Amino acid sequence: MHPEPLRDRLRAALPAALKSRDRATAATLRATLAAIDNAEAVDAGSARAGAIEASPVGLGVAEVPRRELTEADVAAIVQAEIDEQRRAAETYDRSGHAAKAVELRTAAETLAGFLA
Repeated sequence: MHPEPLRDRLRAALPAALKSRDRATAATLRATLAAIDNAEAVDAGSARAGAIEASPVGLGVAEVPRRELTEADVAAIVQAEIDEQRRAAETYDRSGHAAKAVELRTAAETLAGFLA
């Protein structure tokens, strides 16, 4: 087990990928970090606009804290990204786009390295 959280390791790898001009890895890391950030977003639910005079007033009154993800939640999101890329690679293989399939499998293996 790694002492550093998975999200922090992904974030730390992004500048290194950018510095080495590894666009594929950088894009993979960005997409995965975005998926993690999206999972933290609060569901808007059934919030409806009401009368202005009934609205709360003041700095931050409409702020809602983001969801707190556990390390297991983050790992599950990364695994879902890996699975999605592998499924897409199979689809590209069946449609005759081997180069794109290889690119997606490489991205999946890059992410899998963070889970190991």
